[in-house]
Amino acid sequence: MHEELKFSEIKQTQGVNVTHTMAKRTAKNSVFLDLFQNKSYLLKLYKTLHPEDTTATEDSLTDVTITNVLTDNLYNDLGFIANNKLMILVEAQSTWTVNILVRVLLYLAQSYHEYFQRTSQNYYKSKKVKMPKPELYVIFTGNKGQKPDKIALAKEFFEGADIDIEVKAKVIYESDKDDIINQYIIFCKVFNEQTKQHGMTKKAVTETIRVCKDRNVLREYLAQREKEVVTIMMSLFDEEQIIKSFIRSERHDEARETAERMIKDGEMSLEKIARYVPSLSMDELRELEAQVMQLA
Repeated sequence: MHEELKFSEIKQTQGVNVTHTMAKRTAKNSVFLDLFQNKSYLLKLYKTLHPEDTTATEDSLTDVTITNVLTDNLYNDLGFIANNKLMILVEAQSTWTVNILVRVLLYLAQSYHEYFQRTSQNYYKSKKVKMPKPELYVIFTGNKGQKPDKIALAKEFFEGADIDIEVKAKVIYESDKDDIINQYIIFCKVFNEQTKQHGMTKKAVTETIRVCKDRNVLREYLAQREKEVVTIMMSLFDEEQIIKSFIRSERHDEARETAERMIKDGEMSLEKIARYVPSLSMDELRELEAQVMQLA
């Protein structure tokens, strides 16, 4: 159910004051998006992927990142155009899933839709539209293990069948290179280590920044935007906790509804009902039983 709500609505449902929330693409950004919205770092990213292109400049890059109005950028999807190439990079967190190909597919379709609007091209007319060539990447911040270097929709979802639409993406993992993408992956891994030690706290954030600066990982970016990075990451902590709380609340309400129906049926004792809805305590079940009896 929570997927159907904007994050601000979830906050309001939970009784959280949202008036202090900063605008999208600032506090609600992830570090991934904040980093690469800076054209100098975006150019470094592009040259990491295309070192042969010596003509690219900051001015030649066009940011076409889509604002995720549903989840307020909790998903890290980056899009930009460089020398007639539509570059889409989707970040996968430390939990691997091939479902990310679906994200890539939908993001690509929306990117082209917005591109045609920006360039005033009508794909309903007979004149052939012009399209930048797509390049699709997944940045995986977990450990590679036996995971593939490339993933494809046909292989992962249709047993390699010859389907009418195909999506292929290159997967980027941590390496021994010192490029901007690898530094970002290391930053994420340091952050995971610090949250294991300090939990989801500000100390975990500040220690992540300190360790990375000491190891010369995103040093310039972190030195210039340390306060902003702390704000971004703490904001993401808040969002994650509120969403988790919302989900727990929804599940608790569903458990109460189930228990209420079972009590009304009158075929089971409270002790037996507790086995089917273990999320409710006996005290809660007794209270619910009293309410049901009062309404009977």
